Amino acid sequence: MTTTRIALVGDRSPDVRSHTRVPLLLDALREREGLDLDAYWIPTEEAEEHGVGGFDAVWLLPGSPYRSEAGALTAVRTAREEGLPFLGTCAGFQHALLEYARSVCGLRGIGHAENTPDAEDPLIVPLACSLVGHEGAILLTPGSLAAGLLGAERSLERYHCNYGASATHLDTLRAHGLAFTGADTEGDVRIAELPGHPFFLATLFQPELSGDGRRPHAFIRGLATAAVTHARAAR
Repeated sequence: MTTTRIALVGDRSPDVRSHTRVPLLLDALREREGLDLDAYWIPTEEAEEHGVGGFDAVWLLPGSPYRSEAGALTAVRTAREEGLPFLGTCAGFQHALLEYARSVCGLRGIGHAENTPDAEDPLIVPLACSLVGHEGAILLTPGSLAAGLLGAERSLERYHCNYGASATHLDTLRAHGLAFTGADTEGDVRIAELPGHPFFLATLFQPELSGDGRRPHAFIRGLATAAVTHARAAR
């Protein structure tokens, strides 16, 4: 049997609810979906030093501020450039946008206000209203990866964040190929994906908090399925 290896990138903590959900989700994927993943937690400092090459998928988990911004960005870039299935949730979404802005769009001086409060040109900024503990409707772009996975064009999702994307540079990211395929009812972007990549999806909300953990969210099932596909092709 082919082993499917997934890197869970983040600074694991029992105080981060999404981190405590991951073992339940992995068990559910194995029992309900027949998808057996060999998961490894990779602290952001380790991702910075050693990278995440050799895995079949990368999940950049919540828990910001990360101990190593560079490690989080390395994980995103490796997945993007090497065609590894990638899911970024909450802070993972924020850093996926940050990496794309710097590496692809050439916006070298762009920052994350939580990591660098005095950044002159922040892409990731404090939300006008905190979304910690909130639920909200998401409107999805028809024909997108996100809409296809959900089988719907509207979904109710759960958040636990205080930071989101500034609208200032979004058109530049779009012009360089990043697609924003989900927004809240006010039009603020909540999902990003990369057309042409085998599986590259980032969400400001936390799909790992959906339900009680016994039925993995469609985006998590999608990542797992893409990881298995990658493992079979790579072996």
